[in-house]
Amino acid sequence: MTNLNIPAEVTARDTRRRIMAIVGASSGNLVEWFDFYVYSFCALYFAPAFFPKGDTTTQLLNTAGVFAAGFLMRPIGGWFFGRLADKRGRRFAMMVSVFMMCGGSLVIAALPSYAQIGVLAPVLLLVARLFQGLSVGGEYGTSATYMSEVALQGRRGFFASFQYVTLIGGQLCALLVLVILQQTLTTDELKAWGWRVPFVVGAVAALIALYLRKSLDETSTAASRQRRDAGTLAGMWKHKRAFLTVVGFTAGGSLIFYTFTTYMQKYLVNTAGMHAKTASNVMTAALFVYMLMQPLFGALSDRIGRRQSMILFGFFATIGTVPLLHALKDVTSPYMAFVLVVVALAIVSFYTSISGLIKAEMFPPEVRALGVGLSYAVANAIFGGSAEYVALWLKQAGSETTFYWYVTALCAIGLLVSFTMRDPSKVGYLRHEP
Repeated sequence: MTNLNIPAEVTARDTRRRIMAIVGASSGNLVEWFDFYVYSFCALYFAPAFFPKGDTTTQLLNTAGVFAAGFLMRPIGGWFFGRLADKRGRRFAMMVSVFMMCGGSLVIAALPSYAQIGVLAPVLLLVARLFQGLSVGGEYGTSATYMSEVALQGRRGFFASFQYVTLIGGQLCALLVLVILQQTLTTDELKAWGWRVPFVVGAVAALIALYLRKSLDETSTAASRQRRDAGTLAGMWKHKRAFLTVVGFTAGGSLIFYTFTTYMQKYLVNTAGMHAKTASNVMTAALFVYMLMQPLFGALSDRIGRRQSMILFGFFATIGTVPLLHALKDVTSPYMAFVLVVVALAIVSFYTSISGLIKAEMFPPEVRALGVGLSYAVANAIFGGSAEYVALWLKQAGSETTFYWYVTALCAIGLLVSFTMRDPSKVGYLRHEP
């Protein structure tokens, strides 16, 4: 009887260890994305401080341009931190990443306005965002790799989905902080100094996450880190089919994700004519539901396979984007806006719940963080980071509906890519790893 109990005890201990590792990695992931998304959600209030000339759309266009510029640093961050994680370990790379995000947030929190230092203000804002873009470009690949490797076999979809639980949680916390400030401060106070508060909160939280990440177990082995191809572009390019597949479906996945999350708040205000506070409340509730969806859709992928989840995402996104955005354009009730956004986010969940895992399953351990981080960052920088800018530019040009079809076309490409790929949950590298 004693011998029979030993394996169960070891399994239970191992399960608890893995769950705590997921929690530790998730805490840093949440803080990273909180810091990154605070910029987008607070843009309505600090845009006039850095870009004082022009109407609301022009000011938002300028801040969206800086937001997009931060995304251009992601491929560099994906390469740098991916190489670091494959050669020095996942834990070390995640600690460096969250420390850099802390620095970027502190700079933005203390940045003087255009009225105080002139054109230098938007220039320094851009520099801080480039720094944060480098950090978050490394965060995605390293945290996705770590959480995929530490997750339990047979339940990887469920456990790895917590990467997006905390990614969305970061957005939700950023929006929640803004909602609290909107309820306690006047609009003039928010524009004058209140928008700086979330950046200070993010910087302090990053230091806490850094402390938590110090205690994480390392998932890569010394053998994989010492391989000749470890963390090299040449080694990664031996798996170019996987790289191009990830780029193919991430383009549409990232674009529709940012359309219905960060841009949607501005869309409801700037296009549907909704009050800023109402739009914030709608998006807070929608993001909370979206966050809760991730483990459910992740567990579903464990049953039906990653490829099938991606096909369902591509199909529903292709047929649903245009009708949903048209409906949101004319929406008058905040309750109906909430329902429409949640429907859109349910479609996106087929992708986001397994986003990091499906990429990690395609690459061997010696180039996994680099392969995941760089392929994601390239597609995300080009299509995800430009989502707000393209949408606002087309609106300013009088052709807003063209953006709807742009999102649809990219999701259709993702559908085609998903049809042609093999199911990573059945033939991927991680299926042989403990």
